[in-house]
Amino acid sequence: MELNPLIIFIAAIFTSNILLTNFLGMCSFLSVSKEIESSLGLGMAVTFVMTVTAALNYVVYHYILVPLDIIYLQYIIFIIVIAAFVQLTEMVIERFSPVLYYSLGIFLPLITVNCAILGVSLFMIIRKYTFLQSIAFGAGGGIGWLIAILALAGIRQKVKEKYVPSGLVGAGISLIITGIMALAFIGFSGVVVIQ
Repeated sequence: MELNPLIIFIAAIFTSNILLTNFLGMCSFLSVSKEIESSLGLGMAVTFVMTVTAALNYVVYHYILVPLDIIYLQYIIFIIVIAAFVQLTEMVIERFSPVLYYSLGIFLPLITVNCAILGVSLFMIIRKYTFLQSIAFGAGGGIGWLIAILALAGIRQKVKEKYVPSGLVGAGISLIITGIMALAFIGFSGVVVIQ
């Protein structure tokens, strides 16, 4: 039975959250989640890039790599597509919205090395998704990543005002919070399974 793209979209946000179930994209998640504003900017950029590169990598895989029988190059090609798209996005934003470009700053190039984006492209191939399913999975994965980073940023701002033992300040408490968030998302695990 083929899954409806809407089901994949919702499942990618909650039951199969790319960050909280596979722990992909943790580097930028932990480093940027200190402020809600910067987390929102990065999360929106990741969502956009993840959605579009999922579609691009689907097309590249099925219409270039498979016909030419060079599937063994998929990792390299996917990374090149992601890096090129991020670079193109960065140039367009700089050209048409310098204010947004400077507010995102270093966050735009960071998207290139976010392994969650590559993970979405690889999962869609492994799970044999159709084109629409791949777009839904990419968009849902990005929104799920956005929700997770916003939740952590909000919690970290509240924790900043409270007493935290010195050994847990910074990354320690962030990892504990992330683990608790992942446990909370396990509550959704029986709703829809797409893995």
